[in-house]
Amino acid sequence: MEVNFRYSKKNSYSFAALSPVLPEAGFTDRPINGIMIYSFTTRQAAKVFKEIENAGTDSIFIAGGPHPSGCPEETLEYFDYIVIGEGEETLPELVRVLKERGDPEKVKGIAYKNPETGEMVLTPERQHVNLDSYPCFDPKKLRAPIEISRGCPWSCKYCQTPRLFGREVRHRSIDSILKNAQHYDDLRFIASNAFAYGSNGIHPRFDKVEKLLSALHGLPDKKIFFGTFPSEVRPEFVTEESVELVRKYCANDSLSLGAQSGSDSVLKEIRRGHTVEDSISAVECCIEHEIVPAVDFIFGLPTETEEDQEKSLELVRWICKKGGTVRAHYMTPLPGTPYASAVPSQVSDRVRRELGKLALGGKLTGYWEKHRKV
Repeated sequence: MEVNFRYSKKNSYSFAALSPVLPEAGFTDRPINGIMIYSFTTRQAAKVFKEIENAGTDSIFIAGGPHPSGCPEETLEYFDYIVIGEGEETLPELVRVLKERGDPEKVKGIAYKNPETGEMVLTPERQHVNLDSYPCFDPKKLRAPIEISRGCPWSCKYCQTPRLFGREVRHRSIDSILKNAQHYDDLRFIASNAFAYGSNGIHPRFDKVEKLLSALHGLPDKKIFFGTFPSEVRPEFVTEESVELVRKYCANDSLSLGAQSGSDSVLKEIRRGHTVEDSISAVECCIEHEIVPAVDFIFGLPTETEEDQEKSLELVRWICKKGGTVRAHYMTPLPGTPYASAVPSQVSDRVRRELGKLALGGKLTGYWEKHRKV
């Protein structure tokens, strides 16, 4: 039975990590006969469901990723099986069982419908994987930035990361990272908080970060981009010590920071775990060291008032005036999170206009209300 990943640019990181554990799988840009494997977010879900509904192929459809893991019942209206959470161990076992016409109930970490009753079956949860047991990608197939850490100890109400990957932070060893790094000239990384490498994600271990960066810096002809997309750093982890490490070892002249709001009451409500003052200190620290802070904000959080939005706007203006840039996001309720059923707040007309002016001036990008993007 032929096995294929349904490839798109938006799921390339996921499939880069999974292709080594399914070496027989190919890549396709449309449904074809055989076992078809999808990975997608909530924003992509409607389009994916429509594609499955109209496929007209003789296929077994497997779904994984953020939306299927958080919303298995809805996904099973279209798909045959769901891989919940991490797929490195679950997916190849499920594919093998399907090929051998075995019993899927014995595969941990999946969901499917009982063929007799139509009820959803959730098999026992699978333990989280050891990152060193799996490569980041197959260099002969599909490549991705190097994943150095997985999991997050924080409980931000809008975020799926700790629900998908657990609250215990796991780290790839330096030896494993160096092995993956040999395939790149420019080194970029995946982590929910790059400055948390080697730590529990709450208390930094900058000695561990320096050990990693020093080892990477010793590789010939490599440029290190650390704490930038596709990873970011938490504001309270931005200190004289951590920023000096970037200046000493790295090529990037910016850092991606997750401030999310300029209101302390909102930050407390969403369980962000840092304060507005932490964000201000992080921006000032970056500027002092001639690093551009690229700061994320979320607008439309459920309890956000117009006063809260004004506070965020004030902080956004201050960051831009200081020489930083801002990336705005409009809050999207994600399945499996405390805000899954929440209704985003409306962004006031005044705040919307002011953000638009900043965008026209080239200081702000992203979107700050539904269906609007710059």
